[in-house]
Amino acid sequence: MTRIVYVNGDYVPEDQAKVSVFDRGFLFADGVYEVTSVLEGKILDFDGHARRLTRSLNELDMAAPVTMDELLDIHRELMARNDLQEGMIYLQVTRGADADRDFAFPDPVKVPSTLVLFTQAKSIAESPAAKKGLKVISIEDQRWARRDIKTVQLLYPSMGKMMAKAAGCDDAWMVEDGHVTEGTSNNAYIVKDGKIITRHLSNDILHGITRAAVLRFAKEAQMVVEERAFTIDEAKDADEAFITSASTFVMPIVEIDGASIGDGTPGAVAMRLREIYLDESRKTAI
Repeated sequence: MTRIVYVNGDYVPEDQAKVSVFDRGFLFADGVYEVTSVLEGKILDFDGHARRLTRSLNELDMAAPVTMDELLDIHRELMARNDLQEGMIYLQVTRGADADRDFAFPDPVKVPSTLVLFTQAKSIAESPAAKKGLKVISIEDQRWARRDIKTVQLLYPSMGKMMAKAAGCDDAWMVEDGHVTEGTSNNAYIVKDGKIITRHLSNDILHGITRAAVLRFAKEAQMVVEERAFTIDEAKDADEAFITSASTFVMPIVEIDGASIGDGTPGAVAMRLREIYLDESRKTAI
């Protein structure tokens, strides 16, 4: 079946989907994005993603192309047209396509934002990787200073993924001033003596929607959470490590820079949080 995608008000086959060569997302990475997960034909935490999208747009002084209610309708229509039961829905908003290339922002009244959405069908709840855990390397964080905005500027994270792949690993944790910021597309955590440790919110990391939910569930389960920066050496000495994201939920990390974490298998805290997250998210999915 040909996948149907959404482009600026139209639902079209993916091979017919087009945006202008002058679109600022293409020319300047002048855009933001979100990814929502779908389980059993329902969207997880749409409101959280909608709030973050609104914040990203506001931080960049970019016009929202539709209301959040309209955006939810688009998500549901895409799911229906593609019979999506499990996987992800990706959306991207750019500042649109002006008549020519110009560093200056175009007038949003004259140049509407570009909105694109598409689905990705894949098994995410029963991920084989969650049963064996991931291996990561550490790399220098060379991204820009506003990582709290979910922009489409993903070149360095992509390079980090490729560095990890070249090293025979799954992902990379980025390090700045001696401390871990986050993974290439996820928030990073360690567990030591039963305490969950993850970097505090700031402009240095993305304010993960899954992160917020997992930390809330952890506290409700009487787990101790400490929000602070940690080093790679701390991570190597931890009892467990894991990541969170919309597409991986809670994913154990079993090796960092060649050093096994704990006994080198997925830890009990991470696996319990994954179970809790899936159970609770299913209850509130829409």
